[in-house]
Amino acid sequence: MRVLLQPSFILHHRSYLNTSLLLEVFSRDYGRLGIIARGAASPRSQLKGLLQPFVPLILSWTGLGELVTLTAAEGESGYLISLQQQNGVLAGLYANELLVRLLPRYDPLPELFSTYQTLLSELVTVSEEEPALRRFEKKLLEELGYGLTLDREAVSGIPIVPSGRYRYILDRGPFSVNGTESGGILISGQGLLALHEGALADSSVLKEIKCLIRAALEKQLCGRVLKTRMLYHRRIKSIT
Repeated sequence: MRVLLQPSFILHHRSYLNTSLLLEVFSRDYGRLGIIARGAASPRSQLKGLLQPFVPLILSWTGLGELVTLTAAEGESGYLISLQQQNGVLAGLYANELLVRLLPRYDPLPELFSTYQTLLSELVTVSEEEPALRRFEKKLLEELGYGLTLDREAVSGIPIVPSGRYRYILDRGPFSVNGTESGGILISGQGLLALHEGALADSSVLKEIKCLIRAALEKQLCGRVLKTRMLYHRRIKSIT
């Protein structure tokens, strides 16, 4: 199979067979796939500085199966992303690691691809990365088939009340704390509705939203530790 001119991002790369690179790629129409870039690590390669995370690319490749072979790569004209702040870079790497760990091979997810583009664009311009990350994580869970119920109570279907308090039980949904259910993640109705609407400007609800999203992602990660979280925690400790 030969694929031409596919909008893509590099999620991760590593050395492969001396002068080549093994790329984890997120493409618009083919989802996540592994690509061998032969000779790309050679000092004379014109691709050496191009095949990097966060660079919008147009890629072509050939082959079938677990690994395909890169045949051409160029930067996407008129579209440039430059993450410079350290928190922005770490947030971008975290998003990349989530995609590598959770996306199956060759599952086309064009809406998630668009959401990822939006995330990177926001990380360039905003001073606080968490609202953008929470919206991306929410969309990722939806695309994986594990979207959160955020606007109504589980079972009863009663609309969420902003002033209410709820227990969110994964795989079931939110229950009022006045009910008979126990356990779960405690969260306010205001937090649930803010995440539902993607309006995360209120810092007072971000912490509880993060706890809910984190628990939902941990369930999908099945105990696998994210290296980028460890890097982020180390940075926080170094400046406090």
